[in-house]
Amino acid sequence: MGDNANSHDSVVIIPMYNERENAAAIIDAVLALPVPFDVLVIDDNSPDGTAAIVKEKIAANPGRVHIIERQGKLGLGTAYITGFKWALEHGYQQICEMDADFSHNPLDLVKLHDEVSSGRADVAVGSRYVTGVNVVNWPMGRVLMSYFASKYVRFITGIPVHDTTAGFVCYSRRVLEALPLDKIKFKGYAFQIEMKFTAHQYGFRIAEVPIIFVNRVLGTSKMSGGIFGEAVFGVIRLKWNSLWKKYPDYSKK
Repeated sequence: MGDNANSHDSVVIIPMYNERENAAAIIDAVLALPVPFDVLVIDDNSPDGTAAIVKEKIAANPGRVHIIERQGKLGLGTAYITGFKWALEHGYQQICEMDADFSHNPLDLVKLHDEVSSGRADVAVGSRYVTGVNVVNWPMGRVLMSYFASKYVRFITGIPVHDTTAGFVCYSRRVLEALPLDKIKFKGYAFQIEMKFTAHQYGFRIAEVPIIFVNRVLGTSKMSGGIFGEAVFGVIRLKWNSLWKKYPDYSKK
């Protein structure tokens, strides 16, 4: 299994920036799941001491908790690409991603993992919108913005996914090996759209698993208008560029 053999075949990547209130608890919650996940934290040089808390968890759980420390805020997309490459190098078969702030319930990781490990799907998306709107504690304006953004993306791109901006996803190894990770352009939340869009274009099967998304209780949100703008205009560019590309077809492989 890669250069450094792991005791487990699944890992969850959790980007962190100033998450000292959540870091220890989210790692403990993942490690306690009935499906054994390892944890990879990508820390973008948090000034609040997040990395030191993660390192305590590494010491307490050798081989199960890992950290990559970067020199500054380099964007959500690049954090995940860094994590994906590390996970591939280390031989993981199911590679998941989630937020650090408990807006994604760690228990739902099991459902996402099962969709992929069973072979029913190549990509499993924890979806807020597949059974209506399952969002708790968000201001109504943000709920509507997110919901209609996902509808807009689905309309423009044709991806058969209700929650296109979801950041709670499990990938099978073969998806991340196939996708051109170095060519994924978007840095913010549009990164999530581009990953799903590209996986769909490659013929991979995407399943949506209903989840309830709960707005963070501790720490501060990283959402901004610039991120939203990237998603709105980037999606049109994404679709336009795809019209001139030939994609490999993994649906039969």
